[in-house]
Amino acid sequence: MSPQIQLVGVEVLVLEDDYYLADDARRTLENAGARVIGPFYDPDHAVQAAEARKPTCALVDINLGDGLSFVAAERLQAGGVPIIFVTGYDAEMIPPALQDAPRLQKPIEPHAVLQAVRTVCAEGA
Repeated sequence: MSPQIQLVGVEVLVLEDDYYLADDARRTLENAGARVIGPFYDPDHAVQAAEARKPTCALVDINLGDGLSFVAAERLQAGGVPIIFVTGYDAEMIPPALQDAPRLQKPIEPHAVLQAVRTVCAEGA
């Protein structure tokens, strides 16, 4: 059995339009000691919150009900916030400029979220 992943000191912004998935991510992260900003379903609100709080990283869905959109991911990344995509889409759907961001395939397991956040976000925490 692997040790519990701890994310104390890490702030994670969650951008996900599915209430249950967003709440699961929030609970998983908080149980590991992370502080969660959001969850947000509106990309503009998420970016505004990121500009105000500068999270350690962000979990970002690429389809928030209106089709694929990468504007929030691009704005977060441009603001220095590392992103992790949480999506049901194949990697080929992600634009080349964002291909380096890790991608978790839905449905995601809690341990996969924690592992990705620890790898991407907690390195400097």
